[in-house]
Amino acid sequence: MTKDAVEQGSFSSKDYHDPPPAAFIDVKELTMWSFYRAVIAEFIATLLFLYITVLTIIGYKSQINKGDDPCGGVGVLGIAWAFGGMIFVLVYCTAGISGGHINPAVTFGLFLARKVSLPRAIMFMVAQCLGAICGVALVKAFHKTYYDTYGGGANELAHGYNKGTGLGAEIIGTFVLVYTVFSAIDPKRNARDSHVPVCTQLLPHSVQFSNLINLGAVCLPLNGSLNDSDI
Repeated sequence: MTKDAVEQGSFSSKDYHDPPPAAFIDVKELTMWSFYRAVIAEFIATLLFLYITVLTIIGYKSQINKGDDPCGGVGVLGIAWAFGGMIFVLVYCTAGISGGHINPAVTFGLFLARKVSLPRAIMFMVAQCLGAICGVALVKAFHKTYYDTYGGGANELAHGYNKGTGLGAEIIGTFVLVYTVFSAIDPKRNARDSHVPVCTQLLPHSVQFSNLINLGAVCLPLNGSLNDSDI
């Protein structure tokens, strides 16, 4: 009976709910406290992200400079875990407030997909950039000697790689990150997988491991970046 009904097209409605696109300019949200709370969340999250990760990179460079065994410190994999771990914690904490973007590339991609309005996208990206600046400023204020000695943990191309290769790694890594975010929040997953409710709640895990793979296997060995606010 059910098979015949399906074949006859009785079930023509979609088995998932596709939310309507966000308004291009939503003036009303500018008067809501939740909007500014989300902006503050993005600022604080990006500040903490840059503070921890930049300190990790500076610490790794100080170990290498002293001639210590590269395997005795955090290493490249340790840096990747620092990035992925921080992303996991921060996305988990801010997902219910701002969506846990913590990256201008993610915010811009969601804007192009009509998931967020233009004012929200602009304010988020401004907050993320300001948070990144303040995070690095705290590193310089608290660890000025190490900051100046090791160039503030700035990204640089590894020996043997040209700028084109580094650019390609950045494009691929950022694509994988944004693709992972979109895949995790895609409402159509409900129509395909019965375990989706669990997977969507574990969005921080998917983003974390996306960062680990991109940073540990692709970006860090070449130029050590992935997040636009890091640059």
